[in-house]
Amino acid sequence: MVIEVQGVDKSFRIPEHRIDSIKERVAHPLTSMEYREHRALRNVSFDVRRGEFFGIVGRNGSGKSSLLKILASIYRQDAGRVRVAGRVAPFIELGVGFNVELTARENGVLNGVLMGLTRREALASLDAVLEFAELEDFVDLKLKNYSSGMMVRLAFAIMVQADADIMLIDEVLAVGDAAFAQKCMDVFYEKRRIGRTIVLVTHDMATVQALCHRAMVIDEGQVQYVGRPEDAAIRYYGLNFSDVEPEHAVGAGASVDVQVRVEHARLRDETGEPVEHLTAGAQIELDVVIEAARDLEAPQFLFQVRNADGLGVFEFDRRLDERVPAGQRVRLAGRIENRLVPGRYAVDCWVRQAPDGTGEVVQGLRLFHFVVDGVAPKNGVVSIWTDVEPVVEAVRVP
Repeated sequence: MVIEVQGVDKSFRIPEHRIDSIKERVAHPLTSMEYREHRALRNVSFDVRRGEFFGIVGRNGSGKSSLLKILASIYRQDAGRVRVAGRVAPFIELGVGFNVELTARENGVLNGVLMGLTRREALASLDAVLEFAELEDFVDLKLKNYSSGMMVRLAFAIMVQADADIMLIDEVLAVGDAAFAQKCMDVFYEKRRIGRTIVLVTHDMATVQALCHRAMVIDEGQVQYVGRPEDAAIRYYGLNFSDVEPEHAVGAGASVDVQVRVEHARLRDETGEPVEHLTAGAQIELDVVIEAARDLEAPQFLFQVRNADGLGVFEFDRRLDERVPAGQRVRLAGRIENRLVPGRYAVDCWVRQAPDGTGEVVQGLRLFHFVVDGVAPKNGVVSIWTDVEPVVEAVRVP
């Protein structure tokens, strides 16, 4: 094991009354501060094996980031034991470790040293850092003039070049654009292939199911599940069920449960090869294979496509009017007209059935992300065809 966490607790003292100015403190010098305790982590135990891609998922405020900071030695736990064997490269909060008054060149060397490189190694890797971050033209610009996207590219590039034994990554990659996000995914796949250990905190269930060997669900500071990424994704959706359900997906009295597991989910090009990028207007070829985890009676599959802002762009559903025994696979494949404007999208699938006719059982799955490429204006969410043309009419003289 490269990471062992046993019985970890972490609490924070939060003031009930905030004093914002010296004047307020002088005016009320005897006012005593009252605090409330927030227990961020409660008896958290898990381990991460060498070469494992380990996901940590949970709702906002569940304690994920606090746990990652304890692993990175930014926070000290109140109780319990943490053992980390190897050099750690943390990528936890945007801008942490950066001096905004220094240039990208200076910050690159400084942060490389903080990641465990020698100064000579940090200098030698600087060109690779800037090339990966696509910031060669801004190397001597102070970071206070950088955008958030430029900052995240620089920070991620430094971490990649440090090539530590263990990478700790929080979901700050959401700041980057679609092209950079795909670049980061390529890095993840390569690190996974060569056996690096990665701990990833994320809300993206497609990444969890595609990359993670195991995943942990944490809620209100407590571990709810550690195991298969597919089952972790199901539990995550169960915790967030009221927030993520698509319109008309569930009826009254519906419950979340494990019904299927994803064998594979992807888009294909005209030759049948899997793709993650589509040209605007190019036909969408969907290919999804799922396996029944239990007997399904006439299951219904509702697909929903969401844009980068989480807005549902369109949806469609299909029903299989027969019984699917446990262990049987179902393929959902075919062509979909592509009216999407350029941008990044996610495909969700909701599986529902009413086995006894009294209440629905629903399972939500994030299948994958894809990118629509193009130079067309990104106004609206779809591009439609029209035959409306301007015509100058002759003016009639009365």
